[in-house]
Amino acid sequence: KTVGTKQTLKALTKNSVSKVFLAKDADKRVVGPLLDLCQANHIIIEEVESMTVLGKACRVDVPTAAAALLL
Repeated sequence: KTVGTKQTLKALTKNSVSKVFLAKDADKRVVGPLLDLCQANHIIIEEVESMTVLGKACRVDVPTAAAALLL
């Protein structure tokens, strides 16, 4: 898995992602490039209630805008 926008973006550019999780309250300027890459590569996107919920689901102590499952 990857946690965080930068790490998720890196994994997407390497075509090693099977699914992406995005927080509904994330800044669209931050997650916009992720959305574009996911749509271009037909990657499944699942929205999560909030950045706090996504951070807890990923077992990190900070809110996170994005996470991904790797192939």
